[in-house]
Amino acid sequence: MTALSEYERLEASGLWRASPEAQAQNVIVSIGDATLVVTDMRDRALTHWSLAAVARANPGELPAVYHPDGDPEETLELPADEEAMISAIERLRTTIERRRPRPGRLRLVMLVSSLAVVLALGWFWLPGAVLRHAVTVVPPVKRAEIGDALLERITRVAGQPCTDPAGLRSLEKLRARVLGPDTRRRLVVLPSGLRETAHLPGRMILLNRALVEDPEEPDVAAGYILAEALRARVHDPLRALLEEAGTLATIRLLTTGDLGAGTLDAYAESLLTAPQEQVPEAALLAAFAEAQIRARPYAYARDVSGESTLGLIEADPFATTAPRPVLSDGDWLRLQGICGA
Repeated sequence: MTALSEYERLEASGLWRASPEAQAQNVIVSIGDATLVVTDMRDRALTHWSLAAVARANPGELPAVYHPDGDPEETLELPADEEAMISAIERLRTTIERRRPRPGRLRLVMLVSSLAVVLALGWFWLPGAVLRHAVTVVPPVKRAEIGDALLERITRVAGQPCTDPAGLRSLEKLRARVLGPDTRRRLVVLPSGLRETAHLPGRMILLNRALVEDPEEPDVAAGYILAEALRARVHDPLRALLEEAGTLATIRLLTTGDLGAGTLDAYAESLLTAPQEQVPEAALLAAFAEAQIRARPYAYARDVSGESTLGLIEADPFATTAPRPVLSDGDWLRLQGICGA
């Protein structure tokens, strides 16, 4: 699906330059659920732009020239005959701009609120007070922007997200089956660099491709997704970022709406190397029961001997009964090919 409900899939041809000095490449542009995807003529992903951060360099002129917000050196040129794609992008930009909080007003509100907290609690409680305040007042759109910025940095090491169209459709079915049809969480499969799973601000869960390629059944990937969703629920991903970034970075976010490239680079590196927190077995078993998913496949995937995951194995809520399948065999096979050859 695309971000526009009337389109099942929308593609166009264009010219992409990674920088002004780089040679222009003929590419295929498509609109996803939350990103603008640029692929070469062999259907290999070259870049992903967040739809919330697509800017136009020449409003009202043709051919239309776009670039990521804040990075005018990388450009995408769409010719006049790609009217449908240009119109769709402009509609999305207009809609996103209407929903975006006014930066001046947001900064003023956040600054006044921050000063009030500082004056009330004093310097001794400043770090904890500022952190709690930031986690409370930073809006969802800013969390999503931070998550997209972190993903961009992670993909420099882990590679671009896997985008096989059939695989993406099956991934969306897996998301709806595991996390519920109404959740706004987003699943992203990365080809390398990630140990197993991670979560980012903006309700984004990252999966290593091995979790969908290696297991014989989708229940394993479903278990890892449930576990990561529980980690995100217990420990707010924005809070985790700010705890590591420190008080000065938190104040900068509150007063300017920006964290700084250095802060994002450091945290992206940390996400790829830090050990995962263990999820309490009781909470995990409750999540398996609520989602109607077997716990044993996930338990044995974590420990083939079953010794360290015996509690999950013995208390599997579906040890003697079979819940509805996580995915059909066809969807599972398509998901296993999401990263291509």
